[in-house]
Amino acid sequence: MTEFFDLRPGYQISRVIRGGWQLAGGHGAVERRDAVADLALFCEAGITTFDCADIYTGVEELIGEFRSVYKDKHGADALRRVKIHTKCVPDLDLLPRISKAHVQAIIDQSLKRLRMERLDLVQFHWWDYDFPGYLETALWLKELQQAGKIDLLGGTNFDTPRSAELMEAGFPLASMQVQYSLLDARPENSLVALCRKHDVHLLCYGSVAGGFLSDQWLGRPEPKPPFENRSLTKYKLVIDDFGGWALFQELLATLRGIADTYGSDIATVASRAMLERPQVGAVIVGARNRHHLAANRAIFDLRLTPGDHADIASVLRRRKGPEGDTFTLERDRHGRHGSIMKYNLNKEAS
Repeated sequence: MTEFFDLRPGYQISRVIRGGWQLAGGHGAVERRDAVADLALFCEAGITTFDCADIYTGVEELIGEFRSVYKDKHGADALRRVKIHTKCVPDLDLLPRISKAHVQAIIDQSLKRLRMERLDLVQFHWWDYDFPGYLETALWLKELQQAGKIDLLGGTNFDTPRSAELMEAGFPLASMQVQYSLLDARPENSLVALCRKHDVHLLCYGSVAGGFLSDQWLGRPEPKPPFENRSLTKYKLVIDDFGGWALFQELLATLRGIADTYGSDIATVASRAMLERPQVGAVIVGARNRHHLAANRAIFDLRLTPGDHADIASVLRRRKGPEGDTFTLERDRHGRHGSIMKYNLNKEAS
């Protein structure tokens, strides 16, 4: 049975969200007709919420095409149950000179690409706190919400102090999208408590660490760079911080033991474990095509026992990191995590 969650009264999302990042440029060729059909299959399977961004090259346009096709086939009422979450991610180079006109242009572009009259949820991201304009930019987004162009507003990767600043400034934060997994528990350091206090729920990406939290890696020797893609490079750094390959293998073995009990798999158990964490509204799953649909759908059907969580916790008690607040490591552009990030994706896409 599909699980839904009321992010706000009258705004319901599926607790498994189909991510759009893997449909972006740089992840291989995408056959548009097949991709649109795949999105419809996810909807029919109960995964009715989709995540994208202004910086995911071509993805907003593809989802816009899907919305038109889905409406023609199923009608306007069915389409209203489909929620599209996008982002407002001003390029790093734009931050020193960002204006209300820039922000409005980003939102108008997303409306056009997605073929929507009002965006469902816009998740705001800010690359560098040394540029102080994030509060002003957030309040420009609020003005666009009040003008009817946006339904809900959320954040992406804000740390705890800046999330508190946004709330205190009157930014109506409905959600915070963060990297959060059994390997990366930084939101638990302080952000979860703040979100609990203010009824903000987390939308978690990276819950299977780019595929590392899967049966594919159980019992395998530690891989060495270069890796196949930037996602594996990124999450291997998380594994190193977590405690290294040996502790990671212990976690995989524990998850495999739990999966055996339910006839499941490591990735499904890892995702379910995050759904059962406090303040988590949904997990975002990466899927290039329909071949992942059955596994993603299985997350709804699994329930973990207190004993299962205790077994997982017995491994997690020995983890060493990653340390600090949400996304702090990634903001250090000269550090191990930040040096592999791309900060001007709108410019690159254009």
